[in-house]
Amino acid sequence: MAAVEQALTIDLRAGARARRRRLVNRIAEAIAILAAAVAVAMLVWVVWSVAERGASLISWSFLTGDLPIPFSPEVGGIGPLIVGSAIVVGIATAIALPVGVLIALFLEEFASNWLRVPIQLAIDLMTGLPSIIIAIFVFSALVYGHAENGVAGSLGLAIVMIPLITRATQEVLRLVPSDQREGALALGASRWRTVVGVILPASLGGILTGTVLAVARAVGETAPLLFATGIFGRTLQLNPTKAMPNMPVQIFIWSESPDPLDHRRAWATALVLMTLVLVMSLVARIALNWSRRNTTR
Repeated sequence: MAAVEQALTIDLRAGARARRRRLVNRIAEAIAILAAAVAVAMLVWVVWSVAERGASLISWSFLTGDLPIPFSPEVGGIGPLIVGSAIVVGIATAIALPVGVLIALFLEEFASNWLRVPIQLAIDLMTGLPSIIIAIFVFSALVYGHAENGVAGSLGLAIVMIPLITRATQEVLRLVPSDQREGALALGASRWRTVVGVILPASLGGILTGTVLAVARAVGETAPLLFATGIFGRTLQLNPTKAMPNMPVQIFIWSESPDPLDHRRAWATALVLMTLVLVMSLVARIALNWSRRNTTR
């Protein structure tokens, strides 16, 4: 009889613990769902707010036209801004992509522990470095005493992009199966030949994903461009050594203007910029899924 009572007591305790675990799991799931819903709702709210204020000006002439004269009743266009942003971000990507990939390869494939730790710490610190600090550094090093130019802005954006590309490349390099490395080395390939011929081809999708995400981050940065590219460039400029108009800086200028039409131009330009960022983020997500499927095969 005592044994039966003891068994019933144990069963009751086990059942109570199981009910508590289920309750905790349901609460955790509810909190996670609520957090996800809040994040999605905030994104939808931001997109809707910008679209509501800026969609009325969006047209082909607005996307391709020249910048309007200040306080002009004509809407004008943002063609020079799109071209300038593309040039500045393109130069920044050309700088940051090889540097970021090479740093990641060195850290994951060649660096010893005593060297990997400080470099990794520096990369992590750069990831969280405020862009205004980067802007001040670029201004003092490259712009102060010289003319503002697109190259200086590109270098500032490259500093923002390098740690992002490095971290993304590191993550995808760790997904490459060790059998591929060992097989290439067993066949007599050198370490660098293994990296170039085996590891990099298997990691291209992830590197592309990290690059697209870094570009999406850089294309919306204002501080490095505000300090470096100039705020008075208003015409189409293809020479990156000159002051280059771009979307983030012009949004700032229009938002500070007393002209209500400038505010509408700022909202419309922000909508174009936000659309580009969302499209690039979607492309990065698709590329990431494709890379994971091909890397883990």
